[in-house]
Amino acid sequence: MLTLPAELLPLIVEFAPLFSKRVWEHAKVLLVGAILAPGKRTVTACLRVMGLSQERCFTNYHRVLNRARWSALEAGRILLRLLVASFAPKGELVMGLDDTIERRRGDQIKARGIYRDPVRSSHSHFVKASGLRWLCCMLLVKISWAESIWGLPFLTVLCPSERYHTQRGRKH
Repeated sequence: MLTLPAELLPLIVEFAPLFSKRVWEHAKVLLVGAILAPGKRTVTACLRVMGLSQERCFTNYHRVLNRARWSALEAGRILLRLLVASFAPKGELVMGLDDTIERRRGDQIKARGIYRDPVRSSHSHFVKASGLRWLCCMLLVKISWAESIWGLPFLTVLCPSERYHTQRGRKH
């Protein structure tokens, strides 16, 4: 079904061991769609750019993200290895961290906490925001043709509040 450029195929195949054979067929479409999709990389945008906007069984693609068993940590490890090999094969590695608050409400949002809003706060003014806190790890590399340093994300994880862990008897 998918015809991929020869240069892209070895990179995508690196992720195949993370998925079962059946799930890999759907994951492959989402992976290529995420690379090609402009704007937000939603499942719908990935399917649209892959020419599958009329797919009758679109829920199978959503299940890759919400039901299939695969390790995001292992996917991040593979992606970091590929980024280092492509953009920083020698020299020091510089990592960057960024935390973002996703404003979410509702009874189903269990890991929600109250955090300092870095966008609306200043040194003299403290603003709180309720939501989910995500931590993004990225490889910082100098891109010669862009003449700047880019942050290439390889892993994003949810960082629940201290109260969330306390209520579940876990170490924060």
